[in-house]
Amino acid sequence: MKAPVSWIREYVDLPADLTVEDLAARLTALGLKLEAIERPGHDIRGPLVVGRVLTMEPETHSNGKTVNWCTVDVGDANGTGEPQGIVCGAHNFAPGDLVVVILPGGELPGGFEISARKTYGHVSAGMICSARELGLGEDHDGIIVLPADAGEPGDDIFGILPLRDEVIEFEINPDRAYALSIRGVAREAALEYAVHEDPVEFRDPALRETPPVDGSAYPVEVEDPQGCPVFVTRVVTGFDPSAPTPAWLARRVQLAGMRPISLAVDVTNYVMLELGNPIHGYDGDRLAGPIRVRRAAEGERLTTLDDVTRELSTEDLLITDDSGPIGLAGVMGGETTELSETTSRVVIEAAHFDPVSIFRTQRRHKLPSEASKRFERGVDPTLPEAAADRVAELLARYGGGTVEPGVTKVGEAPAPTTITTDTGLPARVTGMEIDAETVVADLTAVGCDVAVEGDTLTATVPPWRPDLTDPYDLVEEVARIVGYDNVPSVLPTAPAGRGLTRAQRLRRRVGRALAGAGWVEVVSFPFVGMPELDALGIPAEDERRTLLRLANPLSAEQPFMTSTLLPGLLRSLARNAGLGQGDVALFETGTVTLPDPEAPAAPILGVDRRPTDDELAALFGAVPAQPLHLGLVAAGEWAPAGWWGEGRPVEWYDAVQGVEEVAEALGVPLARRAVERAPWHPGRCAELVATDPATGEEVVVGYAGELHPRVCRAVGVPERTVAAEADLDALFAAAPTEVRAPSYSDYPVAKEDVALVVDAGVAVADVADALREGAGELLESLRLFDVYTGAQVGEGRKSLAFALRFRAPDRTLKEGESGAARDAAVASAAERCGAVQRA
Repeated sequence: MKAPVSWIREYVDLPADLTVEDLAARLTALGLKLEAIERPGHDIRGPLVVGRVLTMEPETHSNGKTVNWCTVDVGDANGTGEPQGIVCGAHNFAPGDLVVVILPGGELPGGFEISARKTYGHVSAGMICSARELGLGEDHDGIIVLPADAGEPGDDIFGILPLRDEVIEFEINPDRAYALSIRGVAREAALEYAVHEDPVEFRDPALRETPPVDGSAYPVEVEDPQGCPVFVTRVVTGFDPSAPTPAWLARRVQLAGMRPISLAVDVTNYVMLELGNPIHGYDGDRLAGPIRVRRAAEGERLTTLDDVTRELSTEDLLITDDSGPIGLAGVMGGETTELSETTSRVVIEAAHFDPVSIFRTQRRHKLPSEASKRFERGVDPTLPEAAADRVAELLARYGGGTVEPGVTKVGEAPAPTTITTDTGLPARVTGMEIDAETVVADLTAVGCDVAVEGDTLTATVPPWRPDLTDPYDLVEEVARIVGYDNVPSVLPTAPAGRGLTRAQRLRRRVGRALAGAGWVEVVSFPFVGMPELDALGIPAEDERRTLLRLANPLSAEQPFMTSTLLPGLLRSLARNAGLGQGDVALFETGTVTLPDPEAPAAPILGVDRRPTDDELAALFGAVPAQPLHLGLVAAGEWAPAGWWGEGRPVEWYDAVQGVEEVAEALGVPLARRAVERAPWHPGRCAELVATDPATGEEVVVGYAGELHPRVCRAVGVPERTVAAEADLDALFAAAPTEVRAPSYSDYPVAKEDVALVVDAGVAVADVADALREGAGELLESLRLFDVYTGAQVGEGRKSLAFALRFRAPDRTLKEGESGAARDAAVASAAERCGAVQRA
């Protein structure tokens, strides 16, 4: 919101010596965050004076351009009293007109210095100025022609045109919609002085005598009073559409950040900026029948003022007449009834609309406007009569029209909200010493009607503050007036404890293990859309398809909380690959949301007391499960090529190994089983299993492997991309309370290698488990170092070569001990997997 200081001063008597910086600082302390301070016109230097055109002689030159050689009376401003000779390329003036002249030695915005110079065969001693050259607008086609009574030649123009001002731009929070108006900003300025210094008078521009409502203005029918509680119309006839906007009004609209267009449009914008209530004007001769406010019907369309034809939703609130829709209520008017250069009968609309309806409509149509920005935050519902009357007054005064006496009003403003609390709440919440008298005085200054009975306070909220709904809103009002800088700084007492919790220690162990192994951590938004699950090939009956829909998603394309970390990780991988970073290994730890379709809805609890145990239980019972997951994705080369030899591309086992390294850091043994599960490639996906220490039962903690080629193409990642996802909560539950450091034996190792032939469908992990079980306690490590298929082992068979290392912790193994352990391991593999030892 841009607020010209001169406009603020019109409604509040601020000290004459108050600087714009001090005013901005005071308002910022009250909660109106400063965005910028501007000083338009302060870079213009004179002499800038009124001039009267005496003569103008058109001359056409060789370049085809016609210019006017003018003599202009500038009084004594040039030091001689003689007429000034000036070349001007504009043609919208005539001898006798008063114009704005800048003489040699002056400077226009942008550092444009004026001097006498020869051009088009004449010495032009100055310039006749246009609005754009003075920073008053974008019109550069013609110069400014002043009213006949603007002044005498030679008068200083700064006293006639509003060239110089100071503008404060605020970033207005959504809960302070009243500050999207000069009325609201001026009220805040008066509030600052009312409580901290000598009170100053605030003149509310909305306090005006309005004619009685008699229903004789343009007829209105409201079919949806919830969406439109109040609708007021006034009518101005005999309006001159060619009447110019007064310079002061156009300048204020421009300084507030809007473009002057025409008198009728500028007046409606001016009143919106002044009072905060958006206004709309209709060409009364183009309306057909009464104005109606209703919801859109299925299949209806509307061409809005931006010349876009829009498909309407049945949730859209419309302004209509007998011809059909003529506007999106509170958002933008329609093309068929817009004000134009032929409008002579203006129907003024001032209404109050439901904020939620307006917000949803502008989001649905991607059509934010100055009107919707105010309505969706909450506008004072008592304003429409005053706003319509103010517009009618200005249109009649400057457009030569007549205000018809009738006023049509449908509906009434909602009853004001009352809030009951105790007078000691602000002191308890803020920690400041705030007595009851201060609380009452500050809330009264804000605009509340306050009644006190004992320690209980009842505040009736002013209509321009719909954001005040509960006792803690009143606490915030008192706190901002007393001053946030007075809130005491109190360091909290450190709670007793022994540092990090177990879950925190384990989580940090996960990050260190993966970072040490070469994985890079990322953080993704936890939102997903059904098309992303489709791209992963997740079947319709999969539990990951049960998603929690957000009531107000950041993106319509991702309206659900995600049930898997893979979509976000794959988006990051695709973005890196698209930027030329092909060798990527990413991991993420984060919660996923797994809703229960049968769970009850969460109760809505008040904030005036602590919930009961039953209420808390019901609240937590409605919260969906949100387990902590680990996600991994990798593509490209795992080991780069170089002078040392060939590189190694990422393989499915790298994803498995990533989860196993985490499990090893947590002290959790994992088993692997082949499984088919989307989005992984069949035959290249492992199910990772841990043992529950409490029950001894197996628990599936995750999946890892290579993504299906169709998935890689669908999500835009390189071929052979690998991925893994594991349930960290399950891994933490399976982790021992303490992880002991490994112990090492000082005695020599005994090395044994075996090659086993098994059917091609037998999993390597099954053979390895069988070898471990048979080898017994002396087995220190087991590693697969070769896989062979070919004629020597027969069709449908494969040879697996394992390196077994045996060692005792307390002695050197005897010659036969390692061999016996090896033979026992081979026998176990033969029994469980049908393995045959190769010679």
